[in-house]
Amino acid sequence: MTGTEPTILVQRDDGIVTLTLNRPHKINAFTKPMWKLLGETFTDLSVDDSVLCIVIRGAGEKAFSPGNDISEFETVRSNSTQAEDYGHLMHTTIRAIRDCPHPKVAMIHGICVGGGLEIAGLCDIRISADDSRFGAPIAKLGLVMAYPEIGALADLVGPSVAYEILLEGRVFGAEEALQKGIVSRIVPADQVTDEAMATAQRIADGAPLVHRWHRKFLNRLAEDRPVSEDENREGFECYDTEDFAEGYKAFLEKRKPDFKGR
Repeated sequence: MTGTEPTILVQRDDGIVTLTLNRPHKINAFTKPMWKLLGETFTDLSVDDSVLCIVIRGAGEKAFSPGNDISEFETVRSNSTQAEDYGHLMHTTIRAIRDCPHPKVAMIHGICVGGGLEIAGLCDIRISADDSRFGAPIAKLGLVMAYPEIGALADLVGPSVAYEILLEGRVFGAEEALQKGIVSRIVPADQVTDEAMATAQRIADGAPLVHRWHRKFLNRLAEDRPVSEDENREGFECYDTEDFAEGYKAFLEKRKPDFKGR
């Protein structure tokens, strides 16, 4: 890799977009500009209705990401003023990933800790190699996981497991990550790419409007307030879409549906 290569690579295959965290010489550790670029990329993809699924992976097979590049801290994160600026950028990116309406799949090889764990946890489905490693040992750095970051972790595993991960600071294996709900499935390391892409294709074969509605409804149900009548009524709007007409006709005709996102 040269210094001119982008730190976030974007590859399109029909409706499936693969984003690669591209700093293999640093096992894909994040820099401040890299956080910014990832957020901008998600913001752009969010308004692109041709996107059916987003796959996030690290370059190579040694790591998804270990989080932030610690060597950068001395110059850009050495005091609270700098850290607040850095944190604002990180949190803007976290919101961009969380708010993205498209389904997201994390393809996890190797190390997935700290900020890498946060990003993987924001994905809807997480496919892990059986030899991957997980954790958030930031207490050993004297570093706090701020509200938007800790919120993403707690939403994924619940407060009790989040306490365990943060207080002990252990790095643990894929089987324990599966048990804790951090990953969706474990496969042998040489099958991760195939399984993650097959997962993305299964998602892409579904009705995109339905996926967006399901993501919206699940996020809404996580809020601590009653669902309104108007919100309940939205659950029936799918019956007025072209995709619904195509879907049930394709089922009756025993063929694959051709969804248009309309």
